[in-house]
Amino acid sequence: MNNLDTRLDLLIHKIKRESPSARYRLQPQLGRLIIEIEAQGSTVQRRTKLLNEELLNETIEAQFDNMPV
Repeated sequence: MNNLDTRLDLLIHKIKRESPSARYRLQPQLGRLIIEIEAQGSTVQRRTKLLNEELLNETIEAQFDNMPV
């Protein structure tokens, strides 16, 4: 297991421990890590990419939650 794999595992664990209302804040870190892993020619697991998409959706929802009506 290389350094990027270790960082990814730690970040996913951190995301899972985070409260549902705040975990989306970790998406930028996950997105950058996915890009870094793919840039090295490694494959990112589908479930990791799905988690990233889920966090992106949560980020968008959080932006709308803060909009005045």
